[in-house]
Amino acid sequence: MEIELSAAGWTWAIVAALAVGISKTGFGGIGLVAVCIMVDLFGKPSVGILLPMLILADISVYPFFRRYASWTPVWRILPPTLLGCVAGYFFLDWMPEDSARSIIGGIIMVMVGLQLFRRFGQERFERLAHSREAGLAAGFAAGTATMVANAAGPIFQLYLLSRRFEKLELIGVGARFFLLVNILKAPCLGGMSYINGESLLFNLKLVPVILLGIYLGRHLVHAVSQRLFEWLVILFALIAGGRLVFF
Repeated sequence: MEIELSAAGWTWAIVAALAVGISKTGFGGIGLVAVCIMVDLFGKPSVGILLPMLILADISVYPFFRRYASWTPVWRILPPTLLGCVAGYFFLDWMPEDSARSIIGGIIMVMVGLQLFRRFGQERFERLAHSREAGLAAGFAAGTATMVANAAGPIFQLYLLSRRFEKLELIGVGARFFLLVNILKAPCLGGMSYINGESLLFNLKLVPVILLGIYLGRHLVHAVSQRLFEWLVILFALIAGGRLVFF
């Protein structure tokens, strides 16, 4: 797989890399924007091209938030997540290339819908989410979404929020969860040739941008209203996801 981008394509790739870095510092929803950009640029292989960027960001932010949480919540949700990853692997293998944009766009739209449900139906959501069955379903759905589209962030965040996790604790648990799951996904996507020497060289060129995104994100957490930022992210993800589905 040879990666060739125009100047405009590289500009969008840089925006995606910034979004990856920022998303790991507390603004999880912006990761959906990165997914949309990458699938628009590369189609189905984008899931493997994006993954090393996410792993680098996970490794980079983990030391900053390690003290705010533990591994215990990760072990609880990991088994159904791994089952979901297996299901997602076979679905990704089956998924036709010419349908990838619309399918991944549809997943993005569902993730945005979950974020809106959290906003407008919080009490009802929390009643549903406290059951053991809801935890299993959330883990399975997160595993499937992360394998097919690297888009499990909203599901995982909603699950933790329903358990009354504080903001920094949520980021700390998320750093552990995604670091582990993303590393486990890498051999699977490598075996499908979605991660290869050419894609890793592309990732290497974007390392400084990802690290810049993490730096900016750590300051944005304190300088920008998270409520306003999340509404903007929802809007951008909705537009981007709709473009993938309908255009």
